[in-house]
Amino acid sequence: MNFKDLTNKTLITDSDIDWEDLGAGVKRKIMAYDENLMLVKVEFEKDAIGSIHNHPHLQMSYVAKGSFEVSMGDEKKVLNEGDVFFAPSNVFHGVVCLEAGLLIDIFNPHREDFLK
Repeated sequence: MNFKDLTNKTLITDSDIDWEDLGAGVKRKIMAYDENLMLVKVEFEKDAIGSIHNHPHLQMSYVAKGSFEVSMGDEKKVLNEGDVFFAPSNVFHGVVCLEAGLLIDIFNPHREDFLK
């Protein structure tokens, strides 16, 4: 299934979407999106890094599995399964995976750069 097939879909089956290998122990699946909202699954191997970055989008991330050291602005905290972090617009943030894990990321608006 390509990204355009996901626009405005309301019922999505995980097995219909392929993982995108981002390298260095990180891969993602864009699960659903429209112009206002995007949900992405990001899987990390132990010690993989989600580099420090920022973007204008609002982001919420749910730790579905594993353990992550999360950097948000000047703060760092270890978050585990069931925890959440919120990245406001343009705040620098990133993660280091301490135990193989999965993040569920939600963006507003959708990340056009992920669709290229």
